Amino acid sequence: MNLFEQANLTGRGKMAPLADRMRPRTLEEFVGQEEIVGPGRLLRRAIEADQLSSMIFYGPPGTGKTALAKVIANQTRAVFTQLNAVTSGVSELRQVTTAAKERLLYEQKRTLLFIDEIHRFNKSQQDALLPFVEDGTIILIGATTENPYFEVNKALLSRSRVFQFRPLTEQHILELLRRALDDEERGLAGYRPEVTEEALRHLARMANGDARTALNALELAVLTTPPQEDGRRLVDLAVAEESIQRPALLYDKSGDQHYDVISAFIKSMRGSDPDATLHYLARMLEAGEEPEYIARRIIVHAAEDVGLADPQALVVAVAAAQAVERIGMPEGRLPLAQAALYVALAPKENRIIKAIDAALADVRAGKGGPVPLHLRDTHYAGARDLGHGQGYKYPHNYPGARVEQQYLPDDLRGRQYWPRQEKKDE
Repeated sequence: MNLFEQANLTGRGKMAPLADRMRPRTLEEFVGQEEIVGPGRLLRRAIEADQLSSMIFYGPPGTGKTALAKVIANQTRAVFTQLNAVTSGVSELRQVTTAAKERLLYEQKRTLLFIDEIHRFNKSQQDALLPFVEDGTIILIGATTENPYFEVNKALLSRSRVFQFRPLTEQHILELLRRALDDEERGLAGYRPEVTEEALRHLARMANGDARTALNALELAVLTTPPQEDGRRLVDLAVAEESIQRPALLYDKSGDQHYDVISAFIKSMRGSDPDATLHYLARMLEAGEEPEYIARRIIVHAAEDVGLADPQALVVAVAAAQAVERIGMPEGRLPLAQAALYVALAPKENRIIKAIDAALADVRAGKGGPVPLHLRDTHYAGARDLGHGQGYKYPHNYPGARVEQQYLPDDLRGRQYWPRQEKKDE
């Protein structure tokens, strides 16, 4: 590298966002994900021994996936190459794999390929990568915010180990923020910032486990705060609130977060927790989920998990769906919340599921022969000549409009799908 290239690289480094400048360089600097890279853990041992196999890093943004890949790049003896699935096509991938094959053949050097946002690779791109992962030419590290079991080629996935990254805790993010404030070389110490503890904790809390969001908000707060006469930059809670504004929601209508949040919403209603029900409803609404979709899920839950324990739940759920269709949003949040709370607070029973599924199973098994003669239709010419309706007992002619007679087909006589209540003594 010549002096011009070196100066240019240094300039780009200074201009890079704080989150990029503060990426850890060693495992000791890496914060969070102790279950994956804590002392003695499998991946940490593999990194330290430089004995890596293909792997997928899966988790929300800002949790350290790319940061850990960079740490591995600093510690491995393999040649480290990086592609971004958004900007790289099959041709770039072929160049990398060709070079990797020649490097292994002539230099006996392995190639470690990091692909950010690997879920963006289409099937043909993933298929093109597979043979080189399979024969060991490439050691793959893929990073994705989407569930790899949905988005990554199954053959490729079977040859990789999946490591799930969790959102960072508030304490993790506080540690990173304080490190950035104290760092002279890469951080903000040169600006002489003095950030109140209250402001720091607000940034850490509102980042929702995303270190990048917190660090970039801190940088904005410091750089936009005018220095005092003595050069100090005082950042208080008001400045922090303005800098981070509203955190990005961990919800993607086309990703697995969609399924996770709707699952939590349904399970919270089923578990009769009104607070959690409202929380997940709010997350979906704020993320722009279709209100009609939410309404349909409430209707299903009203029938599935409330059933006849409170038949009014289904009425309320259907009415809410109709109301949302007529009035739209944002007012539609009110009938949705009303229906969701009604269902959450209603008594629960799911006997309807077992009953209808048992009946369907019998029908699919070919059970249930001809309809009994006395139940057959009598409203067409010649029906009675065929014996239709003969012997039928009209229930309203009997006390309580109930009368014992055969209703099920002959081969299902005595079959019970719905449990009978004990008769009260008259």
